Amino acid sequence: MIRQFVPQEACLKCQGCCRFKEEDSVWLPCLLDGEIQELLDKKDIPALSITLGKKIQPIPNPDGEGFICACLNPQDNKCRIYDFRPLECRLYPFLISLRKGKVLLTVDLNCPYVTERIDTPEMREYIAYISSYLNSSKQLKSLKDNPQIIQAYEEVREVIELRLPRDTK
Repeated sequence: MIRQFVPQEACLKCQGCCRFKEEDSVWLPCLLDGEIQELLDKKDIPALSITLGKKIQPIPNPDGEGFICACLNPQDNKCRIYDFRPLECRLYPFLISLRKGKVLLTVDLNCPYVTERIDTPEMREYIAYISSYLNSSKQLKSLKDNPQIIQAYEEVREVIELRLPRDTK
């Protein structure tokens, strides 16, 4: 399991992530191939719709503004699949981004917790930790095998470049 950067208490107070202006937002949680079947097989989580782009289909926000992740309980701001959440959700506020033909680890500058800690020793330590995790051969292969998780995000800060393995054909 990936160690989280943002403490749960900070996330539960925030009303930012898991909410989307558009139904087809780039910010929708994207699933790795193995995560799709794992989530569909779980009997104790709500049924999910998954888009052709391998993202969790959002639902209209009960407050009438935009959309929310189908896994978000808007009453308590908690994730219904927290123990089984996808890699992209576990990484957040860090994201796998495509910029100028490079695959990068970036961080969402819309996360208030991040903006308060952007250049701190705590952030630098976590970046070293998550970089080591993502640059492991297993994770790099997973990213290469699941290109859908690499998105073109805006309002992010570049952290490091990831070196995906090349085909050896």
